[in-house]
Amino acid sequence: MFILASASPRRRALLRQIGAAFVSITPAVDEVRDSEHPRDAVIRNALLKARKVAEEYPDHAILGADTAVVLHGQSFGKPRDAAEARHVLSLLEGRQHTVLTGIAWVKDGHAYTDAVESIVRFAPMTAAEIAAYVATGEPMGKAGAYAIQGRAAIYIEELCGSFSNVVGLPLHAVATLARTAGIAMEDGDESA
Repeated sequence: MFILASASPRRRALLRQIGAAFVSITPAVDEVRDSEHPRDAVIRNALLKARKVAEEYPDHAILGADTAVVLHGQSFGKPRDAAEARHVLSLLEGRQHTVLTGIAWVKDGHAYTDAVESIVRFAPMTAAEIAAYVATGEPMGKAGAYAIQGRAAIYIEELCGSFSNVVGLPLHAVATLARTAGIAMEDGDESA
């Protein structure tokens, strides 16, 4: 059994989908989105979360993750309010953007990190469509102010890469990195 350093219900659902044996603990950390390269930022935030939980649970394998939506070099995390969600969606609509998720496993003081990139093309949206979508509340708590697995699916014209990455946790990369680190993701998993 491992610890997921996240409060995200989407990440928990993705891990349950593959039969992972885990518990979830929310780390008290401040994610940073500054001028560094977005890929470096998501890896750093994922590692920060995993290491924070590892401080209290040093005998467990810890998985941290951080997702950002990137458009023209600008990184978007979770919107602070409805106005910011409308603004972010107005930038994404009708354009292609990148979804980056940094993942970090921490085990026995060692860190194993990676980042996965997916490309998403949004269909054009009117201001009324954006306002109606934001009014559902779905964009809140989601990087880039949308949920590909939810109502926003009708606006996704194209996806190149991992669907689970866009949801918030690239399952193939997580499992591959776990094998590299010798971490069992399921009870009785032979990979460790």
